[in-house]
Amino acid sequence: MGFRWFVRDEAVSRGIAGWVRNLADGSVELEAQADAEQLAAFEEALKTGHPWARVSGVKSYELPPTKEETEFTIRH
Repeated sequence: MGFRWFVRDEAVSRGIAGWVRNLADGSVELEAQADAEQLAAFEEALKTGHPWARVSGVKSYELPPTKEETEFTIRH
């Protein structure tokens, strides 16, 4: 299981909607929608990372709501 699947599984288990994808430079980008408490716990899980991944940092930004997601998906 790769990092995107780890992110997806963490999000689903926490009731978080959104998406995750790999970027060309090897980093991972995601958007997540949930309440502040859920997002804080999710971010902490991402900092720990998957056992086979190397997480060198996590940046987070608050975005204005656009389209409400209903599930968490992996984008290609």
